[in-house]
Amino acid sequence: MLRNGASLSEIGDVLGHRHLQTTKIYTKVDIVALRTLALPWPGGVQ
Repeated sequence: MLRNGASLSEIGDVLGHRHLQTTKIYTKVDIVALRTLALPWPGGVQ
């Protein structure tokens, strides 16, 4: 849902969470998506 533009608040509503903190417990870092944003390390990988 998040990838398709839903906010954490909207996702929490669908899941029946009363508090945003509860929804945040279930969030994970999307490594694949982050790789598309990362800049190359100066001087390459060491």
